[in-house]
Amino acid sequence: MAIRKIRTIGDEILRKHCKPVKEITPRIIELVEDMFETMYEANGVGLAAPQVGILKQIVVIDVEDGNQYVLINPEILETSGSQTGPEGCLSVPGKSGIVTRPNYVKVRAYDIEMKPFELEGEELLARAVCHECDHLNGDLYVDKVEGELEDVSELEEDMEVEE
Repeated sequence: MAIRKIRTIGDEILRKHCKPVKEITPRIIELVEDMFETMYEANGVGLAAPQVGILKQIVVIDVEDGNQYVLINPEILETSGSQTGPEGCLSVPGKSGIVTRPNYVKVRAYDIEMKPFELEGEELLARAVCHECDHLNGDLYVDKVEGELEDVSELEEDMEVEE
């Protein structure tokens, strides 16, 4: 396993549409393992393949609910409700913004063995699924931010003052 370079805003690959995965190969398995390692190293909760320079429909998520999610060729089937809150992205380092996302999501995807499954999630998991699936279509959360992007350090200082 290896830590991969995370592409940052301004890199053209982040604005491209990803291609579906047709079969699981040793390279795909290695990519998924590297994506988890890269995400953990960067203290993220999700990572999409284009963020490490690969135009494949692959997403990894870990919202610390005891599961590691691998979504291959994900398709959002249903959303409901809404939640508005701060969101960041490993491809937009040091920034955060307020984004409204569905509070519930149902997604169909394939696992690492190319077996289809459906996943339902609420709150942070729903936010992460929607955020990462956006990456597969070349969309970034900064396109949805309500108001201005904030420096993360300023937000953390504000939170410390409030405590």
